[in-house]
Amino acid sequence: MLLDEMKRLKVQYGYSHQTIADKSGVPISTVQKVFGDITHPREQTLKKLAKAFLHTDATEGSDRPPMHVNEASHYMEGSSAEKIPDKTDGSYTLDDYYALPDDVRVELIDGIFYNMASPRLVHQEILGDLFIQLKLSIKKNKGNCRVYQSPCDVQLDGDNKTMLQPDLFIICDKDQQGDGKSIIGAPAFIIEILSPSSRSHDMVLKLNKYKNAGVREYWIVDPKYRKVYCYDFTDDLQLCTYTFHDRIPVTIYDGQITIDFQEIYDELVTAFGEDF
Repeated sequence: MLLDEMKRLKVQYGYSHQTIADKSGVPISTVQKVFGDITHPREQTLKKLAKAFLHTDATEGSDRPPMHVNEASHYMEGSSAEKIPDKTDGSYTLDDYYALPDDVRVELIDGIFYNMASPRLVHQEILGDLFIQLKLSIKKNKGNCRVYQSPCDVQLDGDNKTMLQPDLFIICDKDQQGDGKSIIGAPAFIIEILSPSSRSHDMVLKLNKYKNAGVREYWIVDPKYRKVYCYDFTDDLQLCTYTFHDRIPVTIYDGQITIDFQEIYDELVTAFGEDF
């Protein structure tokens, strides 16, 4: 995890230097120097510091582990756990992914299965509005790119160890459509909408995964705090933060396409009230 991302999460979670020291095992004096830009940490120190954020549920700064599957028995309670083949952590492949029953929703990242909880209605409302705005805008601008929404498989790295289902994404290379069953390679643009069970997963694990895979732009939509975090991976991880009352430019279209989040906000209030 990059230091800039840890600094952002420190603010997001409301962590003190002492909290980071306690969670990571790094001396508080070192934590103070690192986050105060007094010293540049070594790689080993960065890895230790990352532990303070990788194992956090960002909803309330609690210590609940992220939604990941280290063993079949950890997948979920009940008989569904038996549907995951019992293999060594990190050794699952696309063969295991395709062998799962249709009622098991997971993502495969670097050979590890991650549980996907059923989305809330607010999540689906936002997703639908985003899809419509993007699709109509691309069509209006006579663009060649295509927009898709979950559930749709994305073989992000083009290998047999990773298969994701981003909430919404855009591809601009028709060759990525492969045999029509899944997308091969990194989309140009991805949006993930946070839910209580996916905050750490989307804000930390997926952020780094998407960046390293070659995604150009990544948005994280946060209904809880009415924020949209927009990362431009082509510009050294530049981050812009917007609210649900802003019109947000899509960087891969040089701002020629924008998303009106005020319109989305108004729809949410109409459907669920101001406390959505």
